[in-house]
Amino acid sequence: MPYIDFQQLIEMQAEVVSEPAICWHSVGRSHVGCVRRVNEDAFYHSTEQGLWVVADGMGGHARGDYASGVVVDALVHFAKSSTLAASIRDLEIRLRDAHNNCRNSFRGERVGSTVAALFSYGQYGFLLWAGDSRVYRLRGDQLTLMTKDHTVAQEKYARGEFSAAKAAIHPTAHVLTRAVGVHQTLHLELDYEVVQQGDRFLVCSDGLYNDLANDQMKQLLAHDVAEEALDALIDRALDKGGRDNITAIVVDAY
Repeated sequence: MPYIDFQQLIEMQAEVVSEPAICWHSVGRSHVGCVRRVNEDAFYHSTEQGLWVVADGMGGHARGDYASGVVVDALVHFAKSSTLAASIRDLEIRLRDAHNNCRNSFRGERVGSTVAALFSYGQYGFLLWAGDSRVYRLRGDQLTLMTKDHTVAQEKYARGEFSAAKAAIHPTAHVLTRAVGVHQTLHLELDYEVVQQGDRFLVCSDGLYNDLANDQMKQLLAHDVAEEALDALIDRALDKGGRDNITAIVVDAY
């Protein structure tokens, strides 16, 4: 769903399993990195709410740490509603409130943040995002990127103007087309999948994946224990130079 289709969510309600045989465990960590003085990332994870969120304050804009904090704070008191559509609507409203807060807090300054969220409802995992923070899924030995970056380079790739390799290294790969607080209107993207026992998800900022090849990420994420996987990923990104803030949440479905 390029945008949120609430009619589709209403129709999906009949398919939701009220007691899915899925339990969750998650761990999160954020590091300022080796270059930046301020950590402009923020994260939140709650297995009780079934919600895992990473926000990356935009380094090219003022007060990125404030913006990412606003995004996370807007979601801390979220609680699942009795229906899927109402739950997603609540998440959207909270993120739009964060968007308006960022736009109105500092006159003459653009204050912005990415957001990437994984939300569990019934047997489904919903991905809600704006910007280039990402959600990956490790299923067996297959690592899959579940989100699409909202960047100029990604749009050019989608139109066939760039190859995947060129899009990954082009300077416009860091020029966001969507984010919280920056443009007049916040356009969130929503996608979903059926979760399987044994799935492992990674929600992270670009400070993690920019410094790691996919094969490295898959190998490190495959550690038996989620805490060990998280530490291995962040430590490897730091070993690669830690040029940006690094934030990640590892989420296990079992």
